Amino acid sequence: QVQLVQSGGGLVQAGGSLRLSCAASGSIISINAMEWYRQAPGKQRELVASITSGGSTTYADPVKGRFTISRDNAKNTVYLQMNSLKPEDTAIYYCNADLRTGGSFLRSYWGQGTQVTVSS
Repeated sequence: QVQLVQSGGGLVQAGGSLRLSCAASGSIISINAMEWYRQAPGKQRELVASITSGGSTTYADPVKGRFTISRDNAKNTVYLQMNSLKPEDTAIYYCNADLRTGGSFLRSYWGQGTQVTVSS
C-alpha cells in the first residue's frame, strides 16, 4: 500500500519554528506535485504550498517569506520549514502527493495530518 507518513508537528510559541516532513512509501513509480494543506479551527482546508517534481514552488500569501517547501526526490519526501510562526498558523497540516503506482496515471494521496499549535 502507498502511505504518506507525516512527522514534525507540535506546540511552539509565536516567532518559533517547526519543520514538517512527509514521506511517501510503497510501490511508487514517480511523484509529480507535492503539497501542504492546513485546516484551522472553524475554517476550510486551504493550500499552503506546493512543489513540482522539478522544484517549482507556490505559496499562499499568508505564508510567503516565512514558510519554505522543499523535497528530496530520492527519498520521496516533502518538507515544510515554518519560521516566524504566528497564532493564526495554528491548524492541522496535511501533506498531499500526486503520484504514479502500477496504474501508471496520477492519483492523489493524503498524509494522516499533524497538529501545529502556535501560542501567543
